[in-house]
Amino acid sequence: MSSSQEELQEKIQLVFEEVQKVVVGQDYLVNRLLIGLFTGGHILLEGVPGLAKTKTINTLAQVLEMGFKRLQFTPDLLPADLIGTMIYNQKSGDFEVKKGPIFSNLILADEVNRAPAKVQSALLEAMAEKQVTIGAETYPLEKPFLVMATQNPVEQEGTYPLPEAQVDRFMMKIFVNYLDKKSELEVLRRMTDLEWDYKPKKILSSEDILKIRHEVNKVEISDMLERYIVELVFATRFPEEYGLEEEAHYVQFGVSPRAGIALYNAAKANAYFDGRDYVLPDDIKPMVNDIFNHRIILNYEADADGVTAKQIVERILSKVAIAGR
Repeated sequence: MSSSQEELQEKIQLVFEEVQKVVVGQDYLVNRLLIGLFTGGHILLEGVPGLAKTKTINTLAQVLEMGFKRLQFTPDLLPADLIGTMIYNQKSGDFEVKKGPIFSNLILADEVNRAPAKVQSALLEAMAEKQVTIGAETYPLEKPFLVMATQNPVEQEGTYPLPEAQVDRFMMKIFVNYLDKKSELEVLRRMTDLEWDYKPKKILSSEDILKIRHEVNKVEISDMLERYIVELVFATRFPEEYGLEEEAHYVQFGVSPRAGIALYNAAKANAYFDGRDYVLPDDIKPMVNDIFNHRIILNYEADADGVTAKQIVERILSKVAIAGR
């Protein structure tokens, strides 16, 4: 490992340490956010209010030397409030482009499912193609560009389910749960201390992130593990061919090709975090649920029987073997 690679690895560890000084008990979440950041994959967080979803992303943004915009999604939000619009200049007699807040490096789409579908759909082009069309012109977005969105469970009042096309553009969907007792106690002590006001240090620049993305891209993955990823993807589409007849009864649609690409990139990032330049099976398996859970579409029978996508993924992981092992 070269000195520059060691320096980048040290900076990644410092990012974890700085975020931990502000946010308690969310190491798993920070890990997944960084994987998204270092692979260019958008991240969707779901959980009830008060679990530090927004705070974690805000804190991460504070340790990054890059543009950051927080967008609060509300029922009265318009697409123009997000991407921008054309305005008429009376002096020149021409229409000019007024760019929206999406023209930044890191976007926090807070409570994204509280805005109607037309606003959510305004994110589609930006997330997939890293560009925005305003009027007749198309404008590239900043590099790096990443959307980190939070949403409340759809059972809560005032929420709109995200369109499948948009959900699929999120690399991972992370379910944020309640803290354990030890972490809850630390939060209680820290948040009631009127003198506590830690400001995280800046650690990573945009240039560092692009360098890390380049290093992650160089991590090698064997043909055997590439085929394993493809088998996992196909097991969601044709479960009966993998001895999953019961699961096939519940699956309406399997995952899209984006899932395989996301799993491939996430496994490389996982290996890079461990200081390796090659992927192991254990780099792939922990990523599968976060990447597949929001892409597997179950039917009404699954809902009636209480079957979840997570359970389907666990069965797939137990059934699909790595060829040649």
